[in-house]
Amino acid sequence: MDSQELAQYIEATDGISKPWLLIQLRLKKLEERKASLSTQEYMQQLEDIHQDLMNLGQWWRGIENEVF
Repeated sequence: MDSQELAQYIEATDGISKPWLLIQLRLKKLEERKASLSTQEYMQQLEDIHQDLMNLGQWWRGIENEVF
């Protein structure tokens, strides 16, 4: 699945309100652009995405059935 298909899936399933899906989309887009980025740029963007993922924390605890 490429980033366009993933974006369409997220939109079709109302996933825009699910931040982990948006992070997955960012990772897919970064993967697609990897060849055009320097190693330093790629690592910086990957670190940014990782930090955003870590900032999500464990907000889902106790409501797993509702959100997953």
